[in-house]
Amino acid sequence: MSTYSEVLSQAQNLTLEEQQQLLEVLSALVRDRVTTQTQDQRSEIDAALIEMVQDPEYQAQVLQMEAEFAVASWEALQLGESPV
Repeated sequence: MSTYSEVLSQAQNLTLEEQQQLLEVLSALVRDRVTTQTQDQRSEIDAALIEMVQDPEYQAQVLQMEAEFAVASWEALQLGESPV
């Protein structure tokens, strides 16, 4: 396996056209890798959200938080509607 410095040295010896082609190929490789990682992360997040939705304890916590913030939310709504 080549080291970074060896690859860089080889790339510097390429013609301009070959360097441009190399950049295009490397860009495509990086794009594919980022896309795959993003899709994997999205799948993990989706799985976690599904677990949360199905968890009765989590649902109870959400309802409790909604109740605790209800008064503050109502007050904020009223302040937003009143003329300044």
